[in-house]
Amino acid sequence: MIATSFGPEDTYALGKRLGEAAKAGDVFCLNGDLGVGKTVFTQGFACGLGITEPVNSPTFTIVQEYDGGRLPLYHFDVYRIGDVSEMDEVGYEDYFYGGGVTLIEWSSLISEILPPHVTEVTIEKDLSQGFDYRKITVEET
Repeated sequence: MIATSFGPEDTYALGKRLGEAAKAGDVFCLNGDLGVGKTVFTQGFACGLGITEPVNSPTFTIVQEYDGGRLPLYHFDVYRIGDVSEMDEVGYEDYFYGGGVTLIEWSSLISEILPPHVTEVTIEKDLSQGFDYRKITVEET
C-alpha cells in the first residue's frame, strides 16, 4: 500500500488505522529520515491501540513500553545503538515474540535479528510536492 500525507494529521490517521488493525505478535519496522514524521505516525498507531498516555520517541532508552491499550506497544528507537548485541541486553526477543505489538524505528540497523515476517513502513519526503508532503509505503515481508 502507498499512502500520501499532506500534513501531520494524515500521517497520524494512517498510524491510527494500522494500530486499530494490529494483532499480538505484529512487528512494524518504521523507516525514514529524521523529521519525516515517525513519532507522529507512532502516536497515531498508539491511539489505534487505545493507548491514551503521551507517546514520545524512546531515543535514549532504546525501548518504551505502553500497556494502557488493548495490546501492549513496545516502541523501539535503535538510532543510537552501537552494536546489535545491545539488543540482547534489553531482551528484544521477549518483545518481538511476546503478546504485544512491536514498532521499531531505524530497523535497518538491526536487520539481522528481525523476525522473518514484519510490516515495513517507510516515510519519505518529496519537497517538490510541498513541505508537509509524505509518501508512506506499507508492505509486509
